[in-house]
Amino acid sequence: MCVLSADLTAGMTRPGRGHGLLDVFHRRYLLRLLVRKDVQIRYRGSVLGWFWSFIKPTAQFIVYYVAMGQFLGLNRGMENFAIYLFSGLVLINFFNEFFGNGTRSLVDNAALIKKIYLPRELFPVSSGFIALVNFLPQVVVLLIVCLFFGWHPNASQLLAILLAIMIVFVLALGLALLFGSIDVSLRDAESVVEMILMFTTWLSPVLYNLPLVQTTTSPTVFFTYQLNPITAAVNLFHFGFWAPTQSDASPEHIASFVGPHVMQYAVYGLAISFVFLLIGQLVFRRLEKNFAQDL
Repeated sequence: MCVLSADLTAGMTRPGRGHGLLDVFHRRYLLRLLVRKDVQIRYRGSVLGWFWSFIKPTAQFIVYYVAMGQFLGLNRGMENFAIYLFSGLVLINFFNEFFGNGTRSLVDNAALIKKIYLPRELFPVSSGFIALVNFLPQVVVLLIVCLFFGWHPNASQLLAILLAIMIVFVLALGLALLFGSIDVSLRDAESVVEMILMFTTWLSPVLYNLPLVQTTTSPTVFFTYQLNPITAAVNLFHFGFWAPTQSDASPEHIASFVGPHVMQYAVYGLAISFVFLLIGQLVFRRLEKNFAQDL
């Protein structure tokens, strides 16, 4: 009887046991379905539809440009300050949308999670790809503006753009897994995330430039500030989009605004992002056994 039972269970796995993010890769078709569904219904019933992907960041840019560029005079001390500002804003918007929606993705899909088993990581990951879909039109607008101002990047600057997107995606995914799994049982996580997102724009050189931070902080604080993966990613976007539009393209001039070791801090930022991804996945796997009953 025991032998027969062993034969019947051979090759089977315990229900609900998976391989984390690897299962998302193995079930890419489900990921495509989730992304397609959310993208299609996001602007359903909207007159402007996809144009909202352009209107919202443009409105945000105008407000900040007038407040920071005109009233505070930052555009007078920096060539093409509008590109510097907008390149940082679109990246911050990408992170905020991914992190915020990814945190709520499990609770928002509670009905589906309670009915069937599927890799629960699908929901935060799909939030990331949806944010990426909304992010790309903004990058297109930024690219068109940069081309108008004589954008002429080299290979390292193009690499910097891709590396910045990778840093933000990995970091936001790790944080979404971490806070999303906690949010299932403790809805206070959403309030914590809202507070984090409130400070995100101000903790990176978007509405101000890097030299202002360097001249008003100690070397230790400035070093710690640059270890922030979002700061590293924003500096990479400045290096990739803003720097190639400068009339003075000397390394000294560019380094004075993006830092002399932009690639070095990018490596640090990517490493820290992967640490958060590992922590987020471990916490997610630890808590997911209770998702169905807590939801």
